[in-house]
Amino acid sequence: MTNTSLTEDQQALVEASLDFTQDHLAPHALDWDRDKHFPVDVLRKAAGLGLGGVYVREESGGSGLTRSDGVLVFETLASGCPSIAGYLSIHNMVAWMIDAYGDDAQRERWLPRLCAMEDLASYCLTEPGAGSDAAALTSRAVRDGDDWVLSGVKQFISGAGAAQLYVVMARTGVDGPDGVSAFVVDKDDPGLSFGANERKMGWNAQPTRQVVLDGVRLPADRLLGQEGQGFRIAMSGLNGGRLGIAACSLGGARSALDRALAHLADREAFGQRLLDAQALRFRLADMATELAAARALVGEAAQALDRKDPGAPYLCAMAKRFATDTGYSVADRALQLHGGYGYLSEYGIEKIVRDLRVHQILEGTNEIMRVIVARGMTEAFA
Repeated sequence: MTNTSLTEDQQALVEASLDFTQDHLAPHALDWDRDKHFPVDVLRKAAGLGLGGVYVREESGGSGLTRSDGVLVFETLASGCPSIAGYLSIHNMVAWMIDAYGDDAQRERWLPRLCAMEDLASYCLTEPGAGSDAAALTSRAVRDGDDWVLSGVKQFISGAGAAQLYVVMARTGVDGPDGVSAFVVDKDDPGLSFGANERKMGWNAQPTRQVVLDGVRLPADRLLGQEGQGFRIAMSGLNGGRLGIAACSLGGARSALDRALAHLADREAFGQRLLDAQALRFRLADMATELAAARALVGEAAQALDRKDPGAPYLCAMAKRFATDTGYSVADRALQLHGGYGYLSEYGIEKIVRDLRVHQILEGTNEIMRVIVARGMTEAFA
């Protein structure tokens, strides 16, 4: 469906992203899911279009796009493969964090290879005992002379093992958010290791592993931002990450809806096309309307983040909750409209359903999104 509100540049961006999606993602998505294959070569082709540093400033080697541009890109990519689009969103979140909070030497050191996706990146906040309560993380970084020594375990890390760089949140001070700092860890640093690749319901085209830090010694220049600033850096990154995942839900659901339309047009029952049954048309109308509403909310949140609106985190949480719930619901109904065929892997619908389910959990569960929204609504009454 054409979005008439797009600028010429945005329309060109969507068209370029769609060409890439149709050529390099959609034809292979089912095979990657089945084989649990992480297509690093394809990610590097995406970097050739500027998709390795979507939000990184041009002077740092990135594309310098806005959040409003980015959500269009990730929705388009996810129409071909939500799993790969989701990883690209995470990689870009990390690259943006280094650009936004790193010093000149750090940006010069890491961003060119990240933007080219010669190096991949992972975001390490969640721990086995600290998921939604991220401020309770127990990984520690202890000062030893001019170095930091990191110990702990990170859980559910997308890209782990394949990525070269890891932005790791570790406790350097008091309990709670003020005692957390951010560090850049390299895959080759002694003491860093990885758990087994997790067996997952979806997102099979990207690896998910534990990241184990066993006395990883880092020089002082691996601290990202200031000591004690890590939790704020992590949450700032997640505002954009939540929009990326919301957009990926829209793209996956839009693909599922398109497939349902084509299927209903092709199938007959009781002497007529399924597409001509009014009850099914009403279902399609509801699905399209809900996606349009979710897209509008994601767009509003992206604009708020672009203009640094103080209410942007509230809107990002609202958009993430609504778009991921809506995307999963639309994909699930698209499967139902396929009947038994929707349950077969070759039709691609069940993969979309599996991929989109995790979007309601990662980058902050949708229950936490409700906490953020409710807090924003009730602050005046505290």
